[in-house]
Formats: sequence, C-alpha cells, structure tokens
Amino acid sequence: MTAIATFLTRKAGGRRANWLDWLTYAYLFSGFLMIVVPVMWLALNSLKSASQLEKQDLSLLPSSFESVARATVSGPDGKEIFFIQDLPDWVLNWNDLSDEQKAGRDIPAFLAAWSGNELYALRSQLGYVPTLVRDMVAAQDLPEWLLRYPSMSVSAKQDFDPTAVIATLAPEDQRLLSEFLGIGGYEPSRLALQVLVRAPDPETGEETLFGISNFKATRALTPARYVDNRSEDVVRLNTAEITMRRQLDPSWNNFSDPLTGNAFGVNVNFATCFTNSVLVTLIATVLTLLINSMAAFSLAKYKFRGQVAFFIVILATLMVPPTITLVGVFKAVNATGLSGSIWGVIIPGAATPTGVFLLRQYMLSIPDELIEAARMDAASEWKVYWRIVLPLAMPALAALGILSIIWRWNDLILPLVAIATTKEAYTIQLCLLEFRGEHLSQEHYRLAMTMVSLVPSTLVFVFLQKYITTGIANTGLK
Repeated sequence: MTAIATFLTRKAGGRRANWLDWLTYAYLFSGFLMIVVPVMWLALNSLKSASQLEKQDLSLLPSSFESVARATVSGPDGKEIFFIQDLPDWVLNWNDLSDEQKAGRDIPAFLAAWSGNELYALRSQLGYVPTLVRDMVAAQDLPEWLLRYPSMSVSAKQDFDPTAVIATLAPEDQRLLSEFLGIGGYEPSRLALQVLVRAPDPETGEETLFGISNFKATRALTPARYVDNRSEDVVRLNTAEITMRRQLDPSWNNFSDPLTGNAFGVNVNFATCFTNSVLVTLIATVLTLLINSMAAFSLAKYKFRGQVAFFIVILATLMVPPTITLVGVFKAVNATGLSGSIWGVIIPGAATPTGVFLLRQYMLSIPDELIEAARMDAASEWKVYWRIVLPLAMPALAALGILSIIWRWNDLILPLVAIATTKEAYTIQLCLLEFRGEHLSQEHYRLAMTMVSLVPSTLVFVFLQKYITTGIANTGLK
C-alpha cells in the first residue's frame, strides 16, 4: 500500500501539483476506468439470473424483485387467470432445478394440500401430469396408445378416438387426460412469476397488493392484476405511486452448473473444455519456445546463403492476416489426420514469426566470442544452443512464453478450424459459443464462463508483466 500511495502522489516537480501532474493523473484514471469498468460490468452481469438478463434489467447489481406466481388454467369455457401466494422457491424455480434436486422433492405430498384450479396449475408446473396419466392408464386398464397420442402425427391420430375413452372416466380423470392429450379446449396450465408491488387501489385508494409482468419507470401507467383474486380485470396503476421490494440475489449456479456439467440446454462440459485449454496452452507454448528459439539461433549466429531472404520471408508473414490462411490450415489439418484432435490446434501454431523475430533480435546481442570459445572447447552445436544461448536468452524466452500463453488461451480461429466437429476436444473459446443456440440462449452461463476464462490470462499478465516489458525492451521490439 505504501508503494501505491507513493506512486499516486508523485509530482513532476515542486511541492504542489501543477497542471501537468493533474493532466497525467486524469489520463491515468481514465485509462484505468476504460479497462476496469467493462470487466466489472461483466463480473456483475455474470451473477444475474437468467430472467433478469432476459428482461434486460439495467440495474447494476444482481438482484430480484419480490415476486408472486400467476397461474393460467384453460378449459372448455376459456382461460382463468389467478394468483397463488406463498409458494416455496423450489416450486417457482422448478425448471431451473437439476435432476438431483427434483428427485429429492415429494411432489405427491405437496400436491395433496391443493385442490381445484390451484392443483391443476401446480401439477402442470411440476411436470407431474404425465406421471398421473401413466398411473391412471395402468390402474384403470386404459389403452396404451393414449400415452403416445400427443406425439403422434396428424394422420396417425385419425385411427384413434380418445373422446370415447374420456367419456367413460370420472370428471377429474376426464380433465386430467384431456389436459395431457390437449383436446377439448384443455391446454397445459402455466405458472409465471410476476413482480409483487404495492400501490393505492384505483377505486378505494387503499394500499393493495398487485402483480405486474414488468416494471418500467418511464411509462406513466402500469397494467396490473389484484393478487387477492378479487377481480380478473386488469387495472392501470400510477407508476409513480408503485413501491416494490428489491433484494440482492447473486446467482452462483451460473458458475457451478457449467463447471459440473449440469447446465440446462448445454451439451458440453466446461470443466473438460478448461482442461483441454490448459493442455493446448502448455504443450503449444513449450513447442513454440523450442522451435522458435532454434530458428532464431540459426538466423542470428549462422552465416549461410539465403539467410537474409529467409528472414525477410518470415517477417513478411507478419503482414498476412490469419483469416487468409484459414483454408490452407484447414486442408493441412485434414490431410495429416489431426482434425478433431487437440494436436490439430497445437501443431499448426507451434512456430510464430513474432517469436522468431523477438528471439533473433535478442540473440544478436549475445557475444559471438562466447560461442567461439565453446566450440574451441569441443562443445557440439546442440550444447552451444542448449547450455549457452538458451540460458542467456532467458528474458526473451520468458516474454515469448507469457505472450504465447495468452495467445493460445484466447485463440478461437484455430480451434474453430481444427476441432469444431469434436465436442470432447473443445477448448474454452469454443465452449463459450455453445451457450448461444438457435432456439435457446443461455447468456447467464456464457457471461459466467467468460469470467472464468479471463482468470488464467489475467493472472499471467498481472504477475509476470515485468518479464514481458524486460524481454521486449532488451530485444528492441517496438
């Protein structure tokens, strides 16, 4: 802390700060905000729930409003909409629970306390209607085709008459089977969360509980329904008079579910992707250091015909955008049988022109007399390279190693070309693409796993940046 305070109180000269000092610190502070604010925004949004993100809630912190369940029950006479209060959280969030969490709940015992429309809505919310129908078919010896009827094609359904079977059942059983089959005006009941708010009743002026689907402070009136079900009519409340309770509610399952393979709607295990990225990064970095240092050593310390031409060609490849070489890389990976394997990501990127240039520039500063002395002592060329040049080039090797780690960890293009068809070999960057599909978007998982993917490269850069600056400065790389 003392070192930080000393750094932040430095002045260009004199006892008091001048305009140049204020300009310098303003520039430093603005640069700090430009880097930190997006990361902080990402971190806070990664803790928001899926519903909060879907509603495009612009609040800074992960939070949730006090909510109430609104049920919709269909029948021959139309739809009925009503509220069910004081439901446990596991019922409200049933679709977000894992299979293990669902298995630990005694659904029959819970449903036994309800009747009427509340029972119809809750058993549909908990996905218990198919179970009840299977038990009824077995107990009453009903036709087995009833269980397959909802998934039959239109032409296949014409061969069966479910209404004749329904007519022989008791009224409650008729409703259950009709709801399961989706006939007779019966549709699956729905349970949706609405925001619980308090506002003066438009008729009496008394403070009353209402349920609203979404709150927008910019509109003058907000449509709402009575929570006590006194009326099914929609009333309009003065937005300025609405009060609601909001509480901090971080969703830690955004991190735990993908890392344990329990993310809903995602077909990849992020822990496996993390492991693959670690292997690709470490192996590719070692190969990069070895191959690039050998090439740099030959270009810096050997004299041969075409030396300058080779070096110019290597430098010229720095001017070629990586996207131009994608087709060639794809064909090479397929031709060598590396497609679908992490080696298809490791080997094509093992040699980099940037690494060769950086190490060559550093090795030029190593005195030739040391190498000549080693050769006079009968040292082989391998020993000269391994025992003399590499130890002396360690600062440049450290800088290249750190840069290689960051490059490999954040690489998306090469994995997309080499292993996109094999999910078992996915790296982190490919796994992040899996959280957004054509019909399902899991933005809360993707934001959380993006934060996880930032941790290794951030730690490498923060704690080893002095080696990057030292190595690059000594090579003369600009």
